[in-house]
This record gives sequence, C-alpha cells and structure tokens, in this order.
Amino acid sequence: MSILIKKKSKFRGLHLPEKKITEKKSIETLPIPEKIILPLIQNIGAPCDFTIEKGDEVKTGQKIADSKSYVSSPIHSSISGKVKKISKILNPASGMLMDAVTIASDGEDRWVETERVFDIGLSQDYNKLRAIIDSLEKNEILSKIREAGIVGLGGAAFPTHVKLTPPPEKNIDTVILNGCECEPFITSDHRVLLEYGRQVLIGLYIIISILKPENTYIAIENNKADAIAHISDLIYEMAFDDMFHIVSLPSIYPMGAEKTLIKTVLDRTVPMGGLPMDVGVVVNNVTTAKAIYDAVIEDKPLISKVVTVTGEYNNPKNVLVRTGTSIIDLIECCGLKKEKTNKVIVGGPMMGNILINSDFPVIKGVNCILACDSRIPEEQNCINCGSCVRICPMGLVPLVYVRNVKSGKSEGLSEYYIENCIECGSCAYVCPANIPIVGYIKAGKAMLAEKKKAK
Repeated sequence: MSILIKKKSKFRGLHLPEKKITEKKSIETLPIPEKIILPLIQNIGAPCDFTIEKGDEVKTGQKIADSKSYVSSPIHSSISGKVKKISKILNPASGMLMDAVTIASDGEDRWVETERVFDIGLSQDYNKLRAIIDSLEKNEILSKIREAGIVGLGGAAFPTHVKLTPPPEKNIDTVILNGCECEPFITSDHRVLLEYGRQVLIGLYIIISILKPENTYIAIENNKADAIAHISDLIYEMAFDDMFHIVSLPSIYPMGAEKTLIKTVLDRTVPMGGLPMDVGVVVNNVTTAKAIYDAVIEDKPLISKVVTVTGEYNNPKNVLVRTGTSIIDLIECCGLKKEKTNKVIVGGPMMGNILINSDFPVIKGVNCILACDSRIPEEQNCINCGSCVRICPMGLVPLVYVRNVKSGKSEGLSEYYIENCIECGSCAYVCPANIPIVGYIKAGKAMLAEKKKAK
C-alpha cells in the first residue's frame, strides 16, 4: 500500500514567486565563532535567568540560563570559553531591550559529557533503536527534550516539552510533521529533510512514542519532489511504512501555518481562539524533530541551527551555525551585494523582521537571513476593495483592524477575532493601497495586551 497521499488546498492562499535559489545547495558547516551572544529571551513563555556570571569558564553544551516556569526553555552555550559580559541588546522583533551574555571562545570546543544511546552512523539496526526508545519512560523523554532547550523551530519557538504534554482531556489522535516551508527563499527545512532524513524520522518516532496518536503524517509541499522521494525511501528502509504517511500538498502560501495545514490535511477547523490540540492534533516542524533526535539519542542540547542565507549575495548558502553567532558573520561569509541591498530581513519576506543591528545573533528561532532591495511604497487610504478579506486564510476582516487601530479603538478588535490572526502577511501583499496591515494588527494586539494589564 502506498504511503503517499495527495491533497488539494482547503483555504484561500497566495501563489508566490518561490525564489528557492539555495534548494540544491548542501548544508555547509561554518567555523566556530570567536564569540557568541546569547539573549535570555529565545522562546514563547517566561524568560530565563542566567546561571553563570562574568568571568566563568563554560563548556560547549553547558546550561547557562534556565527558568522555574513550566512554559520556558533553558539556554546552552554553543562554544567553550569565558563569560566576558552580561549586557542588554535590542530585540528586532519587539523593539525591546533584553539581557544577553557574551562568551569568548577558547578555540577548543570542549564539550560537557554526553552519553549517546545509539549511533546510526555505525548501525542500521532500526528495530534495536526503536526498542531503545520504547524502553524509555514518557517523563524521561520529556525531561530530555526540556533540558535540551528545544523549542518549535519553524519560527514560533514554543517550548516543545509543553506542546508534547497536552492536558489529559485533550485526545490527540493525529501528529503532523510540518515540512512545508512555504515562505519564499527559505530552504533550511528542505535541506534538513534531504541531509538529516533518518534523524528526522527517528525524532518523529520519539514524538509518537510520547503522544500515541492513531495517525501520523509528514506534510511536504509538492515543490520539494526530491524531499518527498527521499523521505519515502527512508520510511520503507527504516520500516516505518506501517506508521507514517507522506502528504504531498500544493505550494500555496501560507500552507505551513498550523491551522491552514490542519484544514488541508484533515479537513478540521481549529476554532476561533483555539489551538490544534482542540481538534486532536499536534504539529511539529521537521527541524524540531531532528533536534529531538539529538536530545534523546545523542544527548546533545540545541546549540546549532541550519540557516538559509539568501537573496542579494554573491554566494547564497544553507549553513549550519552555532547559536549566538553574529548575523554579520553569516552575511560576510556569503558576500553581501551592498549595491543591490537596502535591507536585511531575519526570516522570510512575508513574516520576517528587518535587521536593525547586524551584530544581533542567530537564536533558536532564526531560519533565514534574507538580503533584498525592497522599496516601501507610500501608504494610501483604504479603498474598501475587500482584497484583504478575500485572501485571508483564517476568514478574518483585516480592514477592520486597521480602522480601529488608526482611530485608537480597541473595543472592536476582539469582536473580529484579531487574536486568531497568524500574521502571515497575505493581506498586506495584495493590498492595492500599500497599507502595512500586519503592522497595524501587531499594534492592535499590543493595545489589547495593555488593556488586559490595566484591568
């Protein structure tokens, strides 16, 4: 029986110019940086507190920050060396200052002790590996994931151990592994599927060993035919064909968003203000699954990321880089075309944030450094054409948010479910008046947050 399922889109979306110019470029490992900068805020939830001080010696993989809060994720040093300073840096996403530590490398990459439980480079006995995983207690696996500092690596950065621990009343019958990568330019997940496919599938097996779902799907857009073929071959080779199915999806933006993905794969609608677990689903990113493999099998924390460096560069690449590496190092290694670039974006063109300071580091949620020449056209008045309403994959009315925010009225925002907006940018993309709708939506959400604090 075939493990491949083909689905048509179940939502309104955009057919964007893909510009995946690095899709055929293998991952290149960058040298260990001379220094790293690690901010305390790298996940949704509570920020961490430092467990180190200026002058301390640290090892690669050593925990340097943690929190007592359940919805949080520890941070680890990605190099060995000495703590030089603790200071504040600007968060480009929020515009707020946050604490960060600077660590100077000793050039030795001295690791904390780790204990690998299986070496897939030496043995292809996957039945033995599955038996090892099956012998682990659920809480033991979740503890390893938590202690490794794993968060959602598709961009949301929600602590993974929390996502994999739904409330008892939520019956999770389906797990979807998200390999869509629907943003233009970005190819890091694509390359992870091609170059770390075995680790991804083992990570997925670990996920289902925790959640015990009835169905497990690997969702990949059909513009990644090589990844679909490769993962299919691995599923048969590793004898996962009785557990996993691949779903080939049309390349439509924003297919990779959790709620649109669930609608397309399962024809289930996540309720307004709800979460995927409300319809019995947990969605994880493919790179997150690889990190889970690293934590549970290799006993290694999350200290590196595959990042696509693309756009106006002489040599765009997919690079494996230690967290905390300054973004300027990635820009320089790929040769920025300064004459053709007026801004650098952390993330993709639809949902990324403009880089304010090139010394800002690669953190857990970074997957792309995009250089582009993108002139911002002058904003005009809304002409009530309804384009933003027609294109919204969540069925919202974006023009209402713009009007309310401009007039300073927060009352009508919740009535029109602004919290359900996934900030995909589709509305702004089609707006003939060049209104930065997502900016107004973010401002509206901030208005509501302030209002709640004041109560």
